[in-house]
Amino acid sequence: QVQLVESGGGLVLPGESLTLSCATSHGTLDYYAIAFFRQAPGKAREGISCVSSMDGSTLYTDSVKGRFTISRDKAKNIVRLQMNNLKPEDTAVYFCAADVWGECKWSLEEYEFWGQGTQVTVSS
Repeated sequence: QVQLVESGGGLVLPGESLTLSCATSHGTLDYYAIAFFRQAPGKAREGISCVSSMDGSTLYTDSVKGRFTISRDKAKNIVRLQMNNLKPEDTAVYFCAADVWGECKWSLEEYEFWGQGTQVTVSS
């Protein structure tokens, strides 16, 4: 069983950048598809980015394409989400989730393990 921990959230101005990290306290993330979801107040949790376990292919929702980049750092056993040109509508709690030997998808039920979330606030 893998325990996920997100870090890197914070308060930034519109147009600024943040990098979120998803780490595990033990084991390797290599065997898991890792996805980032976010949930804004009063809204459903939505998938925004994913990297698959098999071939490392990535997936982005339309609202973050061209601004966010997901990547694996195998040496540090983390997955990063680089978020550039942040907008107020990106404000949410961001979660990472893992699916063993999985491919990327947006269905929450497909992910067995979840982190506790990290707050991202974009405001002037």
